[in-house]
Amino acid sequence: MAEQTTTSFQVPSEMRAFAEQSVEQAKKAFDSVMTAAQSAASAIEGQTVAAQAGAKDVQRKAVAFAERNVDASFDFARKLVAAKDSEEVMKLHADYVKAHMQALSDQARELGQTAARATGAKLKD
Repeated sequence: MAEQTTTSFQVPSEMRAFAEQSVEQAKKAFDSVMTAAQSAASAIEGQTVAAQAGAKDVQRKAVAFAERNVDASFDFARKLVAAKDSEEVMKLHADYVKAHMQALSDQARELGQTAARATGAKLKD
């Protein structure tokens, strides 16, 4: 049988040191990227929670406004039914339209302000 000769491969110490240093630098860079990613995820999570709370506030106000508007419409209908003549109907209608338009304007402004607070935006008055 033929004798096998094996030669051992020796990595020069400088090359080994360079490789170890490169691995350590790569690990530090990766750790830095992961820390930044975790910070970004936390920030997004915080913003999401705030946005959800703001959206719920807008939703609650919108529902309350809708209930208020429906109540005003039923009140208007009751008054119309009790009206004595067409002149009173016309006055009731004019008063209702004026009050309803003012209420809608106020509600839109309030919803806009609430939505702006929820998103952190600033509105000009």
